Amino acid sequence: RNSEVQSTLRTLNSKVEDLATCNDLIVKHGSALQRSLSELEGLRVGGDMGEKIRQVTERATLFRITSNAMINACGDFLSLAQSHSKRWQKALQGEREQRVRLEETLEQLAKQHNHLERAFRGATVLPPSFSSVSGKGDASDEDDDDNEFFDAMEDPAEFITVPADPKYHRLMMICFSDFESPQPLEIEPVRQRRTRIPDKPNYYLNLWSIMKNCIGKELSKIPMPVNFNEPLSMLQRLSEDLEYYELLDKAAKCQSSLEQMCYVAAFTVSSYSTTVHRTGKPFNPLLGETFELDRLKECGYRSLCEQVSHHPPAAAHHAVSEKGWTLRQEITLSSKFRGKYLSIMPLGAIQCVFDKSNNHYSWKKVTTTVHNIIVGKLWIDQSGEIDVVNHRTGDRCHLKFAPYSYFSRDVPRKVTGVVTDKDGKAHYVLSGTWDDKMEFSRVMQSSKGENGTEGKQRTVYQTLKAKEIWKKNPLPEGAESMYFFSSLALTLNEPEEGVAPTDSRLRPDQRLMEDGRWDEANAEKQRLEEKQRTTRREREREAVKAASSPEEDNYQALWFEKLDDPISGDTLHIYKGGYWEAKEQGCWDGCPDIF
Repeated sequence: RNSEVQSTLRTLNSKVEDLATCNDLIVKHGSALQRSLSELEGLRVGGDMGEKIRQVTERATLFRITSNAMINACGDFLSLAQSHSKRWQKALQGEREQRVRLEETLEQLAKQHNHLERAFRGATVLPPSFSSVSGKGDASDEDDDDNEFFDAMEDPAEFITVPADPKYHRLMMICFSDFESPQPLEIEPVRQRRTRIPDKPNYYLNLWSIMKNCIGKELSKIPMPVNFNEPLSMLQRLSEDLEYYELLDKAAKCQSSLEQMCYVAAFTVSSYSTTVHRTGKPFNPLLGETFELDRLKECGYRSLCEQVSHHPPAAAHHAVSEKGWTLRQEITLSSKFRGKYLSIMPLGAIQCVFDKSNNHYSWKKVTTTVHNIIVGKLWIDQSGEIDVVNHRTGDRCHLKFAPYSYFSRDVPRKVTGVVTDKDGKAHYVLSGTWDDKMEFSRVMQSSKGENGTEGKQRTVYQTLKAKEIWKKNPLPEGAESMYFFSSLALTLNEPEEGVAPTDSRLRPDQRLMEDGRWDEANAEKQRLEEKQRTTRREREREAVKAASSPEEDNYQALWFEKLDDPISGDTLHIYKGGYWEAKEQGCWDGCPDIF
């Protein structure tokens, strides 16, 4: 094969030399033709006219001949290069497939070795009555198929993610059935959740008559009718981030922090998938308003949100899962109306902590823009950059949300990301769109490529075949008449017994809007806002009596407390406990009367 390649290279080299010769001749004859044409233009009518025309004709003929020779030589070179390129590509593909097969073989050997080692270790510890179980594998290692094995042919810093093998999964289930009480393999839903809400009424409202006085102002301080809203509060929208909680469940099983970073990054992107058609504004929560989402029996997690500040509006969120992860965030929204579009800038930090590895992640949200506020159909875009940081290992994922452009050739709503370790070495590349799906692929090699449009040198990553890491769930049937709610969003405002009296489900104006009674909802909304203002004035008077500063709101959240996180350096409200215990006892004495 080496001699064949050398022969082909010599042939291609000779063709390149022919092209260079033709190029020299074209330059030579082209220059002569140009001189003759110049002389012909300055020639007076006379006896020399015929001789000059003959010279020009001859040189034009020579130029045509050399040009044709150049074209033919280019054609020969192109056809030869194309034919050999296919052969080389086929050979390269064969080498690549052979390497993949070798990697898979090594992975299987590593897995078998790991199972034998664990089986031997279990056989030396377990009593004789369990010897048959130990021979099949260590039953205490339920997630053994998610373990990660290193490729012995590569540098130890490189890693390979091993997908779960179905046969090993079945084997572990058999082992568990030998000495555990029988349990169903799938968790049955505790209750049947609703799949529909009343259709959105078709009310006409002159948008410009309201928005013309809002240009450049903070929208959270401007009273807006429910006509612009959707029948969910901001606390419920915040809880919607958990729609794709399975990504964090998978991340909790990862042995590699870099692979875990990919799932956490995909989770950050998935939280925007519900916003693509959701042009309605969520209700601003009242101070002290809460929202619980208890999916412990169905999905293994439960979360709590509380409005901890009114100006600026800030909501704290805490979610904990039986699968070994905790999500907490505090979001303050800053919004500005710019005339043609509305910009929503989420401020605050989001954190995710995994119990098993103690990996502590933090990131922030990107800017949301609502276009065509005055004229045309409303549409939403997400733009900006996110840095997901693992504070324990120093790993980082830089995600870029490309803003929509009429002149861009890229797919709309594109998201790209690179996962790097603490030394800046790239290990994974993520790509996709925030409204559909994300894929990730392992980086095998990176190199500096050509300069981009802005003069910056681009990095070229050679990756393995991309794998899908997240896919958006389809919207329920008839979603366009139900505010484009997802299946989870349809259940968020469903009445539920035992919740706190401050829960968003009990908010009357929001419930009236969901039922289609918008006029009553607007009147109730004004009543609630006036009640909140009255409560604030009373709190300020009490602050004056206590000789504290009236400018500083002395309100204290009920279920959260403001703390400094020593790991990330963020200051945020963190859940201090007590809510679920109060719910179990049915004791809500500490809750304020806000509705």
